[in-house]
Amino acid sequence: MPNRLDLPAGFRWGVSTAAYQIEGAVTEDGRGPSVWDVFAARPGTVRDGHTGAVACDHYHRYPEDIALMKGLGLDGYRFSIAWPRVQPTGAGPVNPPGLAFYDRLVDALLEAGITPLPTLFHWDLPQALEDAGGWLNRDTAYRFAEYAAVVADRLGDRIPAWITLNEPFVHMVYGYALGIHAPGRTLMMDALPAAHHQLLAHGLAAAALRERGLEVMIANNLTPVWPASSSDADLAAAEAYDALHNRLFTDPVLLGRYPDLAAYGVGPDLGGCVHDGDLKLIAATPLDGLGVNYYNPTRIAAPTDPGLPFTFVDIPDVPHTAFGWPVVPDGLRELLTGLRDHYGAALPPITITENGCSTTETSEDQPRIDYLSAHLDALAEAVAQGVDVRGYFTWSLMDNFEWAEGYHQRFGLVHVDFETQKRTPKASYAWYRDLIAAHRAYLSR
Repeated sequence: MPNRLDLPAGFRWGVSTAAYQIEGAVTEDGRGPSVWDVFAARPGTVRDGHTGAVACDHYHRYPEDIALMKGLGLDGYRFSIAWPRVQPTGAGPVNPPGLAFYDRLVDALLEAGITPLPTLFHWDLPQALEDAGGWLNRDTAYRFAEYAAVVADRLGDRIPAWITLNEPFVHMVYGYALGIHAPGRTLMMDALPAAHHQLLAHGLAAAALRERGLEVMIANNLTPVWPASSSDADLAAAEAYDALHNRLFTDPVLLGRYPDLAAYGVGPDLGGCVHDGDLKLIAATPLDGLGVNYYNPTRIAAPTDPGLPFTFVDIPDVPHTAFGWPVVPDGLRELLTGLRDHYGAALPPITITENGCSTTETSEDQPRIDYLSAHLDALAEAVAQGVDVRGYFTWSLMDNFEWAEGYHQRFGLVHVDFETQKRTPKASYAWYRDLIAAHRAYLSR
C-alpha cells in the first residue's frame, strides 16, 4: 500500500499562514484598517475579545520565522499579502512601506532556499471597500484586479506562481451569510453576490497575472459530501450541499458555468448579479494549479426546516480535533479522486494548500503527528490512483489568531507564547522535518 514516502520526485513540501492571523502591526507603516480589525473590535464577535492587532508579531519577527521554516527543510511557504497594507483604502496610491515589507519577506525566503507562494486575498478586505458594499459590490472585483497588478509588478520577478483567493466559499458563508466572520453580515442566500464577485475578481486578477507571465491558482476549502442515508431525500440534500460548497466555486473556473442551484430557488444568474460575459471571463485564464484545503468530510441529511435544502448531521464513530472537527484521513483520498473523476481533463495539477488540526497541547504532540501522518498516507494513495498532486502545505507553521476563536485553537507546528512571542517547536515540527528529509533520501536511494 502506498505511503507518504512514495510521493513523486519534485513533490513540494511547505507550510501555510495568513496575514491577519500572524502579522500584527495593524496600524504601523501606513497600513489601513481591514474588515477584521473592525469586526474583532466589536464586543462579542471574537472569543474573549481577542484581536489580530499583535498576533504573532510576524511583521517584526519574520526573520526568526523564516529560520524556523529553513530548519524544516521546506520547499515552499504559502502566505498571504494584506491588501490594506499595500493599498490602505483598497484603491488608489500604493503604500510604499507596506509593499516594502513583502519585498523584504520574499528576498529573505529566497535567500533561505524557500519558494514563496503568495495568496492575494485571505479575508482581510480593506474596510473602505466594505463600507462601499464589500464583495456585494461588483466594483470590488475591479479594485482587486488593480491591486493584483500592483503587487505582481513589484514581486513577480521573483515569484512564479500566485494564488488569487483563499476559500471564497468560507468567506461568503461565514462573512456574508452567517455573520460568524468579518464583515459580520447575516444575509443567508442573499450573500450569493459575494460568491460571484469573488470569482469575477479571480478572473480579472488571473488575466493580469498571466499578462505578466505568471502562473495562476485559486485555493478553496473542499469537502466530500456524505448523504446520511440512501433515501431520496438525503441524496437530494447531499447533492444540493455539494453544489453550494464545492461546485459553486470550482465549476465556474474549470467549466465556465455555475452548478444547478435550483434547490436554493436561484437560477443561473444567481439572482441577477451575473452579467453577460462574466463566466467566460472567470474561466478565460486556465488555472496552472488548483489549491485544495481539506479538513473533513460533511454529512448531510434532508432539511428539518424550510430555510435551507439540507441539514448537517454528525459523522459517527470517528475521533475529533480540539476544534470539534471529525478526523477522516481517507476523506482526502476520496476528495481528490472525486475531483479527478468529476472534472477529468479540465482538472489542473493539485496542491494541498491547507491541511492540519487543532489539538489540546501536550509535550508529545502525538495527535497532530498522527493526523498529519494519516492524511499524507491518504494523499499518497490518491497519487497512486492517478491524481496529479504536486505539493502539500500543512496548516500551519505556528499557532496564530484563529479568527472567531481568537487564540484558543492551536494549529501550529511551532508553539507561540502570545504574551512573550517566544516560539518553541513542537514534536510535530521535528516529525515533519524528519519526514521531509526521509522523503528526499528515499528518492535518492
